[in-house]
Amino acid sequence: MGNERNWAGNLTYRASRVEHPASIDELRALLAQGGPVRMLGSRHCFNDIADTEGVLIALDRLPAVFEVSPERDAVRVVGGLRYGDIAPLLAADGLALANLASLPHISVAGAVATGTHGSGDAIGSLASAVRALTIVTPGGETRELRRGDADFDGAVVSLGALGAVVDLTLDVEPTYDVAQHVFEHPSWDAILTDLEAVTGIGTSVSIFSTWQHTDVADQIWVKQRLPEAREAARESLFESLGAEAAASKRHPILGVDPVACTEQLGAPGPWFERLAHFKLEFTPSAGAEIQSEYLVPRADAVAAIQAVRSLAGQIAPLLLVNEIRTVKADDLWLSSSYGTDAVGIHFTWKPDEAAVRAFLPTLEAALPPTARPHWGKVFTLDAAEVRERYPRFDDFAALAARFDPERRLVNGFLERLGL
Repeated sequence: MGNERNWAGNLTYRASRVEHPASIDELRALLAQGGPVRMLGSRHCFNDIADTEGVLIALDRLPAVFEVSPERDAVRVVGGLRYGDIAPLLAADGLALANLASLPHISVAGAVATGTHGSGDAIGSLASAVRALTIVTPGGETRELRRGDADFDGAVVSLGALGAVVDLTLDVEPTYDVAQHVFEHPSWDAILTDLEAVTGIGTSVSIFSTWQHTDVADQIWVKQRLPEAREAARESLFESLGAEAAASKRHPILGVDPVACTEQLGAPGPWFERLAHFKLEFTPSAGAEIQSEYLVPRADAVAAIQAVRSLAGQIAPLLLVNEIRTVKADDLWLSSSYGTDAVGIHFTWKPDEAAVRAFLPTLEAALPPTARPHWGKVFTLDAAEVRERYPRFDDFAALAARFDPERRLVNGFLERLGL
């Protein structure tokens, strides 16, 4: 296949080839050839969840689907589209999604399958917006599942273990504007004294730190739906944290040119031009990097952040930036916020995977035993421990066995999980 790599360049796929079917019939014909197979999204996963020794199938050339429901409360899209592709189409039609991830470059099907999320105390993961999806199984059968169906909650965050997600129907709402503010050098002690006040001060809140210092964080980004209703409260809160408003546009990674970032300084703009941290037309974040993330129940968040703080001396030399975000609870079996409001502790590491992997067991041992790793990022937790953190894992295993009885979708990643 050559040297096909993931987005960050830390993984070379082992597949014999990558296929891009242009129709559902072509997809079924590829599946009918037999052998190991996996689906490939926007290549933004940092581990081998999408890898296979067989054939990789990318859905990015299937006919474009963008169908708004008659009630204007949902949109059906082809799974290979990126959020950055569908967001302006929605906005042009006066509609919006409730949330976006930090970058719009990821495919809808891939982001949903791995439980990827944005931030917001009252906003669920991207997967929680799914109300229906269509899956073509390895056997070529078409399965349509809707919210409320028996298998639906297991099929949304699927790890690619059920088949090709060819289309998804997402909840939408009337369009809205967002303003984004950045505050610098807030006190960690003050943040952790009332974490809920900090994360609740905007529609979406992110706390960034390089852990070069343990007394203050670097930045807090606040994205607020308009009309603005909390300006006075926000200013008062950040004054109490010892923080000051940024005087100019900022990048999450200190010292990096913020040209790739969405607009800040309180300038109002369309939801899709503010909810993501990065603009679609730029390479997001650092480009060459490794990522890890662990999501903990809200009740364990302060202890988890304090554990990270205690390891700052070991973390900082490996780190580009750490981001802390929140996600509302949902009922999706393999969602990292299944059954609990969650706080995500995300690490963008320097591109030294060997050093990162050597350190991760220390970090994972320090975090509360409720921490769930992001499925698409690098972690070293034992598979048995990971399974224990998902009450419906055995139910998902049974679901995967029904959709893929010949285990053609099972790769090294799924094998390590016991699937």
